[in-house]
Amino acid sequence: MNITEWTAQNIKRLRESRKLTLDGAAKATGVSRSMLAQIEKGETNPTIGVLWKIAKGFKVSFTSLVECPREATALVRAERITPLQEDGGKYLNYPLFPFEEERQFELYRIVILPGGELQAQPHIAGTEEYVTVFAGRAEITTDGQTFVLCEGDALRFHADTAHSYRNCGEETVQMSMLIYYSQKK
Repeated sequence: MNITEWTAQNIKRLRESRKLTLDGAAKATGVSRSMLAQIEKGETNPTIGVLWKIAKGFKVSFTSLVECPREATALVRAERITPLQEDGGKYLNYPLFPFEEERQFELYRIVILPGGELQAQPHIAGTEEYVTVFAGRAEITTDGQTFVLCEGDALRFHADTAHSYRNCGEETVQMSMLIYYSQKK
């Protein structure tokens, strides 16, 4: 099974558990009924932006939409992960470890090709992101501030406001992103 199939099953399961019709889910998420139907049938691989809209509308973590069944020990092989794409494939998000209630976080490997960028929607209230750059130069803008991170730099910020990522150099950016969901309300 691949990420498109997991996503289809997870979104349908979450929608049905909330007793929402496709029309009701479209209202809650801002994603069209026809797009939701295509996603649930596994006919399309949704963009990161569409998945964030669904996660926010369903009030769930991003990873809960793309996660696979959990095992006690998980080895994640890079070649087996289908990345989520934005910006015409210049921004690639590799889901590594999904959100789990007992851990309250999810972990991603992010690759941003030269010129690539992502305008991220605000996550649920209390969410924080922890980003570490391993290669390249990444520009991260959040809460009206812009930070340029180089190899070895890390940034923590509140992600419940609009924020963005941009490759501001000529080398491919390689970074990790941990998204932490605070239990504080």
